[in-house]
Amino acid sequence: MKNLRRIDVDGDAPEDPLFDGKGHIYTGLKDSNAVVRIEIASGKVTKIAEPGGRPLGMDWLPDGRILLCNTELGLQAIDIKTGAVEPLPLKGDTLHLCNNAHVLADGTIFVSDSSSKFPVDEYKKDLAENTSTGRLIRRDPDGTATVLADGLCFANGVVYLQDHNAVLVAASGTCDITKVDLASGLVSKFADTDGHPDNMSIGSDGRIWVAIPSETNPALATVHKLPFVLRKIVANLPEKLQPKAVKCCRVQVFNTDGTVHALHVGDSDTYHMVTGVRELDGVVALGSIEQNALAVFEV
Repeated sequence: MKNLRRIDVDGDAPEDPLFDGKGHIYTGLKDSNAVVRIEIASGKVTKIAEPGGRPLGMDWLPDGRILLCNTELGLQAIDIKTGAVEPLPLKGDTLHLCNNAHVLADGTIFVSDSSSKFPVDEYKKDLAENTSTGRLIRRDPDGTATVLADGLCFANGVVYLQDHNAVLVAASGTCDITKVDLASGLVSKFADTDGHPDNMSIGSDGRIWVAIPSETNPALATVHKLPFVLRKIVANLPEKLQPKAVKCCRVQVFNTDGTVHALHVGDSDTYHMVTGVRELDGVVALGSIEQNALAVFEV
């Protein structure tokens, strides 16, 4: 990551960046529960809305509003001009830990529900217990919800591959990406990732960009092999005794056939715990739950 630079956001934990194509990046903050707009050139920060709850993944809705994955309140639509917030409930289902989403031109939303047991602040417990209660859900424009895949170890990033009519969803706990063929319903492994994956996005060239907040943790893989009662004990150990995230600054890029195109690595002392990534015309924006800034670099 050459010329990696930080952009302060006047807040904490900008988990996912979202370009508008007009020189701005939108993101959500943990401490203020606000959605803000940052001018890339000047770094100016403007508060757009206060949706309540904790903002995570974001995408654009067809009408120009932002789709927000609010971990506590589910899917929300945010008007960037007025700040108005509209809930987008699911018919026949409920999101327990709304995390990341991809929106289609007709308003269809593919969204990950990371865990039915733990809230986002206790995600490490979910990974240690390996509850595998994560799901991928489709929300039709009328609100109808359909579960496309379940049994995922902390379902996270989501992207739709138009040329393949398929949806990808990252599983943070098992360091891989699952593919769901929408025509057949077939669920299969798309690729293994070089670390624990988080949010995903489609780049300007159609490739899949994957945020890697932590290198693969061998201790966590060992814990997953234990009986559930022992995994539960590990999950409830003091923080200092639990498996730790392996500090890094990296994003991985995949071709649409699941082969690796690139691995971008940066200085982890400058920026680390990358949870969100977007690429637009060669500019890459990074988000993190352990930083008070976004980061950008060029490819």
